[in-house]
Amino acid sequence: MPVIGLDLGGTKLSGAVFTDDGDILHREKAPLEGRQGAEVGALIRSMVSVLINFADGSSVPVSAAGICVPGIAWQKTGRAWAPNIPGWDNYPVLDDIRAAAAGRDIAVRLDSDRACYILGETWKGAALGCRDAIFLSVGTGIGAGILVDGQVLRGAHDIAGAIGWLGLSQPYREVYAACGDFEYHASGAGMPRVALEMMQMDKAYAGRLSQGEPRALTAGAIFNACFEGDTLALQVVDQAITYWGMAVANLVSLFNPEKIIFGGGLFGPGGQFLGRIYEEALRWAQPISIRQVTLEASQLGGDAGLYGAGRLAMGRRTP
Repeated sequence: MPVIGLDLGGTKLSGAVFTDDGDILHREKAPLEGRQGAEVGALIRSMVSVLINFADGSSVPVSAAGICVPGIAWQKTGRAWAPNIPGWDNYPVLDDIRAAAAGRDIAVRLDSDRACYILGETWKGAALGCRDAIFLSVGTGIGAGILVDGQVLRGAHDIAGAIGWLGLSQPYREVYAACGDFEYHASGAGMPRVALEMMQMDKAYAGRLSQGEPRALTAGAIFNACFEGDTLALQVVDQAITYWGMAVANLVSLFNPEKIIFGGGLFGPGGQFLGRIYEEALRWAQPISIRQVTLEASQLGGDAGLYGAGRLAMGRRTP
């Protein structure tokens, strides 16, 4: 029977009605527009109602609903921690879905965005058919959805995959406490930080990245400057490639996956560097397993979480 998938991000909520085969019958999207706490919950209830009404009107009543959240999804309590949404420190998100589906026999399930990314890719994307694969999400932050023997790895307390906290450099700096060493240097938010630090050290630099308001500098601008040959931008991107390659090496050595799928806002422009990332990983990884893995860009792009939430709704079946 059809199911509902919901993808909650830091700025928007997406939802869709899926067939058993993964085809989208109807989809909705709504910006958060500064909503906080229970206001976001009200938006979720409203979208669930709209999707249920569509299904009823189309004579395809839904059997389940799944939602992914940008943070930690606690399986036992149905609550979530989403740091980019004020008031979501321990929010009862499944209660909102149950309220919208009151009186109906609809199962509801919750998971993290990173878990749903890999579920989506194994269902309809680049990891189709894989039983051991990893989705490396590189956007504003960094996380990994890890599939081991056909099951999503969640850990003892549902926090597995928070790899922004990988320690990849020495010495430790206090700035790593908030987001981790890896994320500090090689995320969408981290690359501008690194560029600004480099500019502070190189007072003679007068290239493209030195123009404009420093707080407005973005990873996209760094990539554009890199493609134009800007020396400092090239250094920032080179450093990010090193970190991405080291992270791939660690993931390969730990999990021996068939594929690592890169997604998130930076891939995108970072997708053309997969060859260089692999070459860096070759230097660090277990030498047999690194030659058994392939690195690929996401085939679902910004819809990976939405498809994963649909797959989640169907239950934890192996690919």
